[in-house]
Amino acid sequence: MILTDFPVLTTALEAAVRAPSPHNTQPWFFELGRGVVEVHLDEDRVLEVCDPDGREARLACGAALLNIELAIAAAGWFPDTDLMPDLSRPSLLARVEIGDRHRPGTEELRLAAAIPRRYSNRRPFTDQPVPTPVRNAVRQAARVEDARLVLVDEAGHLEAAATLIRRADHLQTQNEAFQTEMRAWTGTHDRDDGVPAFAGGPRSAGGLLPVRHFHESVAPRPYEQDPVVAVLTTSDDGPVARLRAGRAMQRVLLTATTEGLSASFYSQPMEIPSARAELRALLGGNDYPQTLFRLGYGFPGVPTPRRPLEAVVREKAS
Repeated sequence: MILTDFPVLTTALEAAVRAPSPHNTQPWFFELGRGVVEVHLDEDRVLEVCDPDGREARLACGAALLNIELAIAAAGWFPDTDLMPDLSRPSLLARVEIGDRHRPGTEELRLAAAIPRRYSNRRPFTDQPVPTPVRNAVRQAARVEDARLVLVDEAGHLEAAATLIRRADHLQTQNEAFQTEMRAWTGTHDRDDGVPAFAGGPRSAGGLLPVRHFHESVAPRPYEQDPVVAVLTTSDDGPVARLRAGRAMQRVLLTATTEGLSASFYSQPMEIPSARAELRALLGGNDYPQTLFRLGYGFPGVPTPRRPLEAVVREKAS
């Protein structure tokens, strides 16, 4: 690990790598200087088939960025963040400097504490309903980051969204290039990236939504019939908007964690342009859907591995 006069940055980087990413590709690297950390997109880890424009990878980097900011704030410093500060360096997505001393608020402390406890739970959830105050809390979390969280059951679109997810899932099931890419990132036990078999969910024995199979499960289990499906949207779809959407996604997921909820992604419609456009139209045609996931009360699962900091941190050139 690169030595630094600011140990809080090490804590922040340990938080950063806990962010979610498609197939747990961890598409980031960080450049560390004196009191500053830069967040970069690792283009070698962008999925060529399901994420050719790097949109999902940038969301993941935005989630890592929020973790950095929360860890710095919780340690008692102000995170001074600049998004896409140098357009001549397209991999550079954000720069965070340690600013003045800062008295962390209760919410910052709660969310920072939730970072190591958040993970994607691909197993079935219980049928316990998500109460209105908790629904309001995750919606407010998105608003803090200038995004919108649509709970499609409340909007009357659950059946239509489920149909769209099933159709997109079928298309990806029939796409050999997609299946080859997914197999390359899933099912193994001896890596510090990807989705190992033990972190996947069982095959579905019934449920409204399809389950993306990360490995061959031998014991099917029923999934919930009335899931809470959330779509995170933004008013813009440019590079900065996608980075902000990643921050919003992570704030929602961390808020859900503090409320005792589990979450897992249904990325299929996000990865097929026509399906994403159809979902946008379903939601009114104004905002851009950035990610889609289910929320609910789940049984404990297993987090996916992460690469060590030595593999993702570089010393910033002077």
